[in-house]
Amino acid sequence: MHSKQTVKYICERYPSGNCYYFKMEMITHDSWEDINSLQWGRKRPITKATFEKRKKEGYRIVEEYIEKYPAKIIPFKKPVS
Repeated sequence: MHSKQTVKYICERYPSGNCYYFKMEMITHDSWEDINSLQWGRKRPITKATFEKRKKEGYRIVEEYIEKYPAKIIPFKKPVS
């Protein structure tokens, strides 16, 4: 189990109204005393209930608004037979 200093919980909100929840843990490649070996690990999906629970417990929370434009639809020409 990670401490409040070595984990953060992320909520990504999209213009569509969808929210995705993640957890990131700090990892080390050498030693916890070697600050140069510390980095954030990969985002791992979690539930909204877990996110809300950790928020109430005082863990580090990051709420991001992701503004991605919808994909362009590229029409393909019908093949000539």
